[in-house]
Amino acid sequence: MKQDKFYYLGLGSNLGDREMHLCAALDFLELSPEIAVGAVSSIYETEPWGMRAQPAFLNLVCGVSTTMHPEDLLEAVLNIEQRLGRRRVEHWGPRTVDIDLLVCGEMMHQSSVLIVPHPHLHERLFVLTPLAELAPHLVVPGLNRCVETLLADCQDTGAVKRIKSGVDLWRKPQTSKM
Repeated sequence: MKQDKFYYLGLGSNLGDREMHLCAALDFLELSPEIAVGAVSSIYETEPWGMRAQPAFLNLVCGVSTTMHPEDLLEAVLNIEQRLGRRRVEHWGPRTVDIDLLVCGEMMHQSSVLIVPHPHLHERLFVLTPLAELAPHLVVPGLNRCVETLLADCQDTGAVKRIKSGVDLWRKPQTSKM
């Protein structure tokens, strides 16, 4: 029998109706038969990271439970991105939606297509701030430090402004998963 794993995912959008894209991504995650969305952080408006000359992002973190293998979950989130109009034109460029696998408990995973925990997690305020809201005491494997300590020590100077609670942003679709 497959064992559930609990992942934290980072979601971001900076094109079109950013809030609608985040809600739609959460809906698609929840409607996936093998994924259950748990907690959802507040939504934050953030400065772009990497490529600065683009619109501001809306970002959040959510927790999901799944029996999926990491690469299968990656494939599922990439399909959701594509369904919501994501086109990979420019590295760190503008996007309708971006979904990153951030961390999965104590698991470390590395393959040619995926590294968990996310290799840049500790460098990004727009990830650490909402993650600290949900799991401040989570120790990130490989870094061996908790999220709140990583947040306190983060050198990122990009603006991160809380604009809405996760509950006000998104409510689970009324579905039955069997």
